[in-house]
Amino acid sequence: MSALSTIVVLGAIATVIVLSPGWHTIRTTFFSWHLFRTSLWPLIKAFWLDVRIFLIVEVIVLALGMAIALIRTLTAPVLFPLRLVATAYVDLLRGIPLLILLYLIGFGVPALGFSFLPRSETVLGGAALALCYSAYVSEVFRAGIESVHPSQPAAALALGLTRPQALRHVVLPQAVRRVVPPLLNDFIGLSKDVALVSVLGPQELVRAAQILTDEDFNYTHLVAAAAVYLVITLPLIRIVDHMRARGLRRENALVLM
Repeated sequence: MSALSTIVVLGAIATVIVLSPGWHTIRTTFFSWHLFRTSLWPLIKAFWLDVRIFLIVEVIVLALGMAIALIRTLTAPVLFPLRLVATAYVDLLRGIPLLILLYLIGFGVPALGFSFLPRSETVLGGAALALCYSAYVSEVFRAGIESVHPSQPAAALALGLTRPQALRHVVLPQAVRRVVPPLLNDFIGLSKDVALVSVLGPQELVRAAQILTDEDFNYTHLVAAAAVYLVITLPLIRIVDHMRARGLRRENALVLM
């Protein structure tokens, strides 16, 4: 019954769109099969830059986010200045829109005039992405670390482990396992936000689609770019849903035990 109702609703929506007065214009301007087919391969080649930026930034975000989360969970009074800097970092970079941060990093860093600083728009755009997303990911890691019951590290200390050993072997494995789904959500967002690097000039997928659109004033190229993103993101979304469902089943099983 649910499948039938879905088919009926989608069919009704499709019928309304096709019978609309502007359908011919929409079809030729957004859904030209010839332009879609001819632009797909150039867009896929441009997408390789998005993939490289994403993979490099993802590694940096994971390492930097974990480091910031660990700093923020330290309780020693002598480390208060370090915690203060980490807190300011997270609050500042979570509060600035990513697009503004891209402009500030992309045009501000070269303006400093230091020869040892990078000038590549791709590198600077990746740095802005890493700074922004590491702030969000650090909060995900911190929530995972704080979700581990205090009795766990206390038991590890009672068994003779040092605090770093308890953190490494007891707390972090549990924390990371709990935050994998929200981490994947963040990285799905990152895979799409890589397109914002195009405002600095690199010809990645979205910039290539914009150039093709400007050549013939047809938006089918942007639809093709959207299709490329969907091929990548939809499987990731399904993986996140599967992991969430598996986590809920595991928690329910533990409650029943």
